[in-house]
Amino acid sequence: MMETGNPTLKDENNTVLIASVEQVTPRETHVTRPTWSGRIEFILATVGYAVGLGNVWRFPYLCYSSGGGAFLVPYLTMLVLCGIPLLLMEFAIGQFTGLGPVHALAKACPLLKGVGLATVVISYVFCTYYNVLMSWGLFYLVNSFGATPPWKTCNNSWNVFENCSNGFPGNNTHLQSASQQFFDHRLLKKTSGIEEVGGLQWELFGYLFLAWVIVYLCIFKGVKSTGKVVYFTAIFPYVILFALLINNMQLPGARDGVLYFVTPVWSKLFEVKVWVKAAAQVFNSLGIAFGSMISMASYNKSNNNIVRDALIVSLTNSFTSILAGFVIFSAIGYMAHIHNLPVDNISTDGPGLVFVVYPEVLSTMPAFQLWAPLFFFMLLCLGLDSQFATVEVALTFIKDEFGPQVLRFLKREELLALVVCIVSFLLGLPHVTKGGIYVFQLLDHYTAVVSLMFLAFFEVIAVCWFFGVPRICCMIERMLGKSVNFYFRICWFLLCPLLVLCILASSIIQYTPVQYGSYKYPLWAEWVGWGVSLISLIWIPIGAIHEICNNKGSFLSRLQTAITTTVELDNEDPLPEKQNLAKAIVETSAI
Repeated sequence: MMETGNPTLKDENNTVLIASVEQVTPRETHVTRPTWSGRIEFILATVGYAVGLGNVWRFPYLCYSSGGGAFLVPYLTMLVLCGIPLLLMEFAIGQFTGLGPVHALAKACPLLKGVGLATVVISYVFCTYYNVLMSWGLFYLVNSFGATPPWKTCNNSWNVFENCSNGFPGNNTHLQSASQQFFDHRLLKKTSGIEEVGGLQWELFGYLFLAWVIVYLCIFKGVKSTGKVVYFTAIFPYVILFALLINNMQLPGARDGVLYFVTPVWSKLFEVKVWVKAAAQVFNSLGIAFGSMISMASYNKSNNNIVRDALIVSLTNSFTSILAGFVIFSAIGYMAHIHNLPVDNISTDGPGLVFVVYPEVLSTMPAFQLWAPLFFFMLLCLGLDSQFATVEVALTFIKDEFGPQVLRFLKREELLALVVCIVSFLLGLPHVTKGGIYVFQLLDHYTAVVSLMFLAFFEVIAVCWFFGVPRICCMIERMLGKSVNFYFRICWFLLCPLLVLCILASSIIQYTPVQYGSYKYPLWAEWVGWGVSLISLIWIPIGAIHEICNNKGSFLSRLQTAITTTVELDNEDPLPEKQNLAKAIVETSAI
């Protein structure tokens, strides 16, 4: 620990580099902080987090609705110019400081310290409803072991016989498929709207409880237990995806579905919304601004090669999205063939793709009893990896901020994980009521769509501009012992902030109220949704006001202190020879 009263460090232009404040070296204050057993565990954990259910249902739909193969142009452009650089930035902040997003971002830019807390809040809200998808997956998994799938026929007690179709009727009729009615009336038992919440569905209550038990058993030992689990949960989905692809491509009509998926419509490239959707998909899929990547990187050894890891995670995530697209649309092409319908009459977005359309496809496949359980088990693995990471954000924050106090009361870290899981389970109960699907859609829209882009913007500004590209480069150089490529420097300084600003502005201009199918939410529900967004976003201005008020002097001097980083770049130097901090930063700035 450094003593208070250190002289302020400045460069030759008399610009303050490090304020004269008490600075604590993060790695020194967290000497007992666990680390991943090996780099492969970190890669698997981050790949598992990035590769989730969105790769299976979101990307394929975006691709075919936004120009087919042409969508890959804006998607890969945004990945290269924004996704990979920002992922590396989050890895660098987490690994160098050895802290979760709250404390790491507070040290990088005290003025915007609220960004870190906002990422924790948004991740925690996300994990309370994301596990509901796991309960749906468990429900389908259990129901897929029968001789005949219950979503295949219309002669069940939950079916509305007058508009039920044993096959897939297409999108242009008043009929509903048996699988759609199974989803609506058997799984969800949904009401007419959010105004009519209904009572708890005790069956889904049990599956949600089981889902949280599984999550707890995988994370209760921290990275030591999670690191072992991801060897299976991150690898197994690829075995199933490749097996399904080989099987699907042998089915009649599969080629038509794949062609529909990849055929480019080049005129779509001139639509701004296509580029915005591509950027949003990159952010959502890689988990930028959720805090999870910073948390997981904080458990790395200080010399781990994060440049290599960022490339591996980003490219694996994109490859998985494209692979899932081939799997999904080869099956949809087969479905269109057997029902003599065009492919666009079957495709759909969101949970309906994997819980309505694909179960219907599976029920018509040869060896249904094999493929259906494997498919839903794969969904569970995909979802669990993402769930581990979001819960870990909350646990990391609590341990960093209140570790000694909490452990004095709870005695063991395993009990802390148990308390977090229990509270999260209770907060997820509104989603397993009969009107729970409307609550789920409301939270998902205002958390994963509205709040995320605001958080991403402020995080990029805090780190890339206030903390500064020279300091990011200095951190990486100290950890890896080699200079940072010019490509990353120009992306951090110019391209990432401008692209994120454009995405945020476009999202505001093109904002549309949340809907679930044809159902439009009442005004009070939209206000509730904005309230959920503010639960995370409000910490950004609160943190800024708190920091300015706590400093001394005139307003300008308080503001200057508030934007001065307190990250100590000279301590815990992984290189053999330590250098003077101010000299290192000035030299890096001059490169």
